[in-house]
Amino acid sequence: MALKRMDNVGIVVEDLGGAIDFFGELGLELEGRATIEGEWAGRVTGLGDQRVEIAMMRTPDGHSRLELSRFLTPPVVADHRNAPVNALGYLRVMFTVDDIDETLERLRTRGVQLVGEVVQYKDAYRLCYIRGPEGLLIGLAQETS
Repeated sequence: MALKRMDNVGIVVEDLGGAIDFFGELGLELEGRATIEGEWAGRVTGLGDQRVEIAMMRTPDGHSRLELSRFLTPPVVADHRNAPVNALGYLRVMFTVDDIDETLERLRTRGVQLVGEVVQYKDAYRLCYIRGPEGLLIGLAQETS
């Protein structure tokens, strides 16, 4: 049996509406919102009685999704938002954009901060890391070849 695809990447946030607005500005499309609760959900996550608001954001090509979650119960137990780039665990989500400078300009109005600087990688990409809403680490790439 072969792997078919990666369905989504999940990110836990405090401000679901703000995260939806930010990723919408970046270019993702809101596919849907729902509240997930019930015995089956707690069995999947191992959290027992849980109640979570989620929003599914889709990339314009329709191939990738970002699942944004805001836990109502149980409360969030750890905060990795300000971890440095070399912290263990999931690092970041990387998006390819048409114009990295224009994208940064648009996102700066939402409080985005550049982590380092925009750099050129060989003749292939311009790359940077930004801190998005709630300190989330996000990578941006612009193809140059």
